Amino acid sequence: MYLFKHSHHLHIKTMISNVEDTYHFNEIMTLLHQHSSTVQKPLVSREKWEVIQKTPFTVLISCLLSLRTKDEVTEDASIRLLGRYDTAEKIVALSEEEIQELIYPVGFYKTKAKRIKEISQTIIDVYNGTVPKDFTKLLSLKGVGRKTANIVMVYGFDDPSHIPIDTHCHRIPNRIGWIHTKTPEETELQLLRILPKQYWTDFNHLFVQFGQTICTPLSPHCSICPISQYCKKTQVTKHR
Repeated sequence: MYLFKHSHHLHIKTMISNVEDTYHFNEIMTLLHQHSSTVQKPLVSREKWEVIQKTPFTVLISCLLSLRTKDEVTEDASIRLLGRYDTAEKIVALSEEEIQELIYPVGFYKTKAKRIKEISQTIIDVYNGTVPKDFTKLLSLKGVGRKTANIVMVYGFDDPSHIPIDTHCHRIPNRIGWIHTKTPEETELQLLRILPKQYWTDFNHLFVQFGQTICTPLSPHCSICPISQYCKKTQVTKHR
């Protein structure tokens, strides 16, 4: 009986090892870490962010500001707003017009100002002023989608059991050949299934950086890509 169990466990370990060898997870993630050290840090890790206390609330609001907005614009807007108004109580004390002035010129700044105040009020009314540490409850907040909820769980609550998926995190794993999915939600579920947990926490910021600098949506820089040898270049018709 013991020999059978030992053989069974060994077989499972061998299968897992073979899967990792097929996808080259370790090689790719190691190379992307090396690439990350040569480019600008993710938004919430930059030195300018030291003026903002990093909390689930500030991570949530900065993520809402970042939607359809360049990182540099989001960074400055986040500092102007959250450097002084870093709690739901402080935000609801502002008028929508005051929030608009602080976050301009982020994309859709008028809509975002309204949404930020509404979410802050909900956090006060429903959750006693504290961002809920619950993925489903985060999704119930108006304007919060899966990507934002996952980012709050990972970077706000330091919960490593989630993988935030944005356009880069959806496109690149498909391009590499890890997965074959049509939507970010499908990508999230597939990666949770195949990507070893040790890589979940770093996945988002590494792939966002890589997608912004090398593996761009159109005409990626394959000639200087550090993981080119492991990439199937799925649906890449033109590259540099």
